[in-house]
Amino acid sequence: MQLTANALTKCFGEKQVLKGVSFTAKSGSALGLLGRNGAGKTTTIRIVMQVFLPDSGNVTLDGRPLDTRAVRIGYLPEERGLYPKKQILEQLIYFGELRGMRASEAKKSAMRLLERLQMGEYAAKRLDTLSKGNQQKIQLAATLLNDPEIVILDEPFSGLDPVNAMLLKDIVHELIQHDKIVLFSSHQMNYIEEFCDDIAILKGGDIVLDGSIREIKRSYDRSRIVLSGPDMGALRRLAEQAGEIVSSVSEKNGGLLVQLRSVEDKAGLLRLLAAQGVEFDEFRVY
Repeated sequence: MQLTANALTKCFGEKQVLKGVSFTAKSGSALGLLGRNGAGKTTTIRIVMQVFLPDSGNVTLDGRPLDTRAVRIGYLPEERGLYPKKQILEQLIYFGELRGMRASEAKKSAMRLLERLQMGEYAAKRLDTLSKGNQQKIQLAATLLNDPEIVILDEPFSGLDPVNAMLLKDIVHELIQHDKIVLFSSHQMNYIEEFCDDIAILKGGDIVLDGSIREIKRSYDRSRIVLSGPDMGALRRLAEQAGEIVSSVSEKNGGLLVQLRSVEDKAGLLRLLAAQGVEFDEFRVY
């Protein structure tokens, strides 16, 4: 399947929120939607889900207008939309029925997902008795309840501790492996890079950069290297003494940002580190 947004525009009053947004997402891969608050990400997502219509442009699935009644869509919103005073399993069954599932089918799917998310023991609990991170996991179970073909994840890692974030990472990878279309909206580029082959960056309602992450990276200067290790002093001294291949050295988020004189000097810097026996934990293009 291929989901395509074609030149979407949207105004609210006199404010134009989208100014011709276009992108394509395919089965078996994830598309990352990036942008600051107010860039147009949520409006784009709501148009895809047909919460409201664009002023112009359209959304197609395999070249035909997207019909949300004919395709299963799972949406994990940034803001939680469950009932805090209701029993968890009870409301998951309710949401499953709203999506056309039989109660027995919804219960079976809900329990399977709760167990997968390590939340099976909480099925009879009220939502408001859980931590913020565990409530996020219940929201994810509701999102995946009817085995959606298109999965939209808006800031899915919000409130998750490292252990639960790793569990969610595994689930996102499984969705991609099972040929789902995944739209992944986040402010955190490290998650986008981990899951997404392609990105679309929104700014002021426009797509300002899109395409393959790998190709975009290759199009930029690759002569800046981030270095870190147990002995940062030794790393800095070595880099500063390598004036033939290094033009400058500065600090960057606890590591070193090394500006090479040429992109071809990466191998030379690695050989120098090995020859001098200076231990390092990180060596990557910035």
